[in-house]
Amino acid sequence: MSTTAAQLRSRLPRVAPRAAQAAVQRARLTVVPRVRSRAPRVPFVTLISMLLLGGVIGLLLFNTSMQQASFQATALERQASDLGARQEALELDLQSLREPARIARAAQRQGMVIPGTAGVLDLGTGKVRGDAAPADGEGLPITPPAPTLPDELAPVPDRNPPTNTQGGQRDRGRDGRDGVPDRRG
Repeated sequence: MSTTAAQLRSRLPRVAPRAAQAAVQRARLTVVPRVRSRAPRVPFVTLISMLLLGGVIGLLLFNTSMQQASFQATALERQASDLGARQEALELDLQSLREPARIARAAQRQGMVIPGTAGVLDLGTGKVRGDAAPADGEGLPITPPAPTLPDELAPVPDRNPPTNTQGGQRDRGRDGRDGVPDRRG
């Protein structure tokens, strides 16, 4: 045995030589080989695959919902423009119904006439002030006369009418177009 082993034996209490030898063997330092533990690859690959698949499906769902929102926005814009056009048409109809000439014609058809001069009734005395006259049954003209143009805007008659030299027909070239000379030679 070596000196180290002898020194150890001297320090140890007296035990059986086999037990001492086993204790010395345990006390020696030895290099322990590394144990490489490999993580199983299947769960990791499955996790990454599931994450990628979930991301692709999420993107597809997001894209589909964005397209549906776009279609709804387009439909709502079309509906808004249709409603705007309908509102304009209804406003034009309302404006034509409120036209004073139309209201006057409707009143005349119902037998209404424009009153003459009106009088004022004094409620305290019960007397009529002013020249009150009953309506005579004649209406005012509903349609106003057509407007006339001022002299500055009236068309001037042409004093030199065009004259034809060939009995009322225009000059036609060989190709049949009016007033264009033939260039064929």
